[in-house]
Amino acid sequence: MSIFIKRAYDSVEKSDGYRVLVDRLWPRGVTKVSAEIDLWAKDVTPSNELRSWFHADTESRFKEFSKKYAAEIKDSQALQDLEKEIKSRKTVTLVTAVKNIERSHIPTLLAQLG
Repeated sequence: MSIFIKRAYDSVEKSDGYRVLVDRLWPRGVTKVSAEIDLWAKDVTPSNELRSWFHADTESRFKEFSKKYAAEIKDSQALQDLEKEIKSRKTVTLVTAVKNIERSHIPTLLAQLG
């Protein structure tokens, strides 16, 4: 299986395969029809408390955020459900609205999907 990452504001392509939105909140200005999301996996995203804590100071808290998020989803039912849903897919695209993908929950999620 190949896993790709795309922003919700990028155009949808046939090569995206199975599209999974991995944000707790729906992306602003994007309609559900135009997003062509197959699964909204909001329960595998950081908790509201962790997300709020991280957004208060994203630069200095990124490392600690990544550790806390990994602990939050490790062995979670939400992660197990996502893994089960995508395991038979040839291509999966994780869709997110975050501007800086490298400094977000996405790298940690990818590592957990491993």
